[in-house]
Amino acid sequence: MADDLGYGDLGCYGQKTLQTPNLDRLAAEGLRFTDFYAGCTVCRPSRLSLWTGKHMGHTPISSNARYIFRPSDVTVAELLKQAGYATGGVGKWAMGGVGTTGHPNRNGFDFWMGYLDQGAAHNYYPTHLWLNDQKFPLKGNVLSDHPKARGRVSIKRVTYSHDVMTDQMLAWVRKNHTRPFLLHVHWTLPHANNEGGRVTGNGLEVPDYGIYADRDWPDTEKGFAAMVSRLDRDVGRLIALLHELKIERKTLVIFTSDNGPHHEGGHDHEFFDSNGPLRGYKRDLYEGGIRVPGIAWWPGTIRPGRVSHEPLAFWDFLPTACELAGVEPPQDIDGISFVPTLLGRPQAHHEYLYWRYRGKEAVRQGAWKAVRLKSGAPIELYDLRTDIGEQHNVAALHPDIVTQMDRIMKQSVR
Repeated sequence: MADDLGYGDLGCYGQKTLQTPNLDRLAAEGLRFTDFYAGCTVCRPSRLSLWTGKHMGHTPISSNARYIFRPSDVTVAELLKQAGYATGGVGKWAMGGVGTTGHPNRNGFDFWMGYLDQGAAHNYYPTHLWLNDQKFPLKGNVLSDHPKARGRVSIKRVTYSHDVMTDQMLAWVRKNHTRPFLLHVHWTLPHANNEGGRVTGNGLEVPDYGIYADRDWPDTEKGFAAMVSRLDRDVGRLIALLHELKIERKTLVIFTSDNGPHHEGGHDHEFFDSNGPLRGYKRDLYEGGIRVPGIAWWPGTIRPGRVSHEPLAFWDFLPTACELAGVEPPQDIDGISFVPTLLGRPQAHHEYLYWRYRGKEAVRQGAWKAVRLKSGAPIELYDLRTDIGEQHNVAALHPDIVTQMDRIMKQSVR
C-alpha cells in the first residue's frame, strides 16, 4: 500500500511522466482493477476498513480522529494467524502504540516494523522507528526545535526511514518464506513530510532526485517524482526476492494506495495529473479522492494482462484473504470475497458501496454515483458510464435514483 498515491500516478493507469516500470510490469503480468476503491479518503479510517472488512458506515471513525483498536475488534491478521499464518507488517500503523490495546502485536501481527503513530509517520528522518514494542534507533538522525527557529524543525538527515523499513520487510520474507504468511507493507511514500503540521525540508523529502534531478521542475515536484520511483523500485525488489526464493507462484501480491493524491507540502496534484481522468483528490468523496490503483499479481493463477471493471473496495480484502486461507470470516462485515475475480470466474456483486468523511457521504450503485457534500445538502448524481470525471450532475433528471441513494445513505450508518 502506498500513501497518497493517485489513480493517475502509474504508467499502467495513464501516467506519461513518472516512471513506474515495475508496477507497470506487475499489471501486465497480472490483473489491473479499474474500479478499485479505498476505504476512505484519508489514511486512518481507510486502513481501519482494510483490516476489519467494514465500510465507513460501520466503523468507529470515518475521519482521521484518533482510534485505538479494542479487544473486540477483529482484524484480518488475527484471523490468518489463527490459521497458522506468519503475520508481519512494516510502515504506517495508526491504531494504537506501545502499552495500548491497539498495538499491532495485540491485533494479530507477530511482527511490526515502522511507525506506531500516524503523525510521526510523516517525518522521513525520525530519530527512531518501532520494532514491535521496542524503539529502533535510526543512526545519525537528530530532530529538534532550534530556540531561534520560531517553531521550525531542525533535522540532521542521515537514515531514510523508508529504506530501513523496506530492508526489514525483505528480511522478514526471507525468514518466513517456507510457511504461509500474510505481510502488510504500508509504505509512507509519497506522503508529504509534514510532522505535526510542520513542513520539514522541501515538503517532499527523499535522499536524491534520481532520474528527475535535471528536470526543470520545482524541487517539491522532483521530490514527489523521486518518491514514486523509489516506491516502484522497491516493489521490484520484493518481486525479485519472491522469484529468488521460488515462491512467486505461491504468492498473491496486491498493490494499492490508501486514498487519492495529496495536494500538500508544496506539491500540486495536477502537476503530474495524479488523479488522471477523475475529479477531486485526498479528502474528497468524488472519485479522485477514493478510487485508487489496484493490481493483483499471482503467476500461474492470475492470467496475465487481465483487466477487471468490477467495483470493489478495501473492505473486500478481509473476506478475500479468509477464503484463500480457508478461514471463516466474521458475519458482521461489509466485504465480499473477490477470489472469483482473481481466478477469472463469475463474481458476486455489491448492492452498493458507501463512504463518509466528516459531513460528506457518497454511494456507488452500479454505474450511479451519489455525493452529498455536507449534512442536509442536496445529493449530486453522476453516471460513471459516460461521466467518469463527475462533471455533469444529473440529479434533476433522475429523482427516483436520488431518492434511492438517500435511502442507502440513511441505512448505511449504525
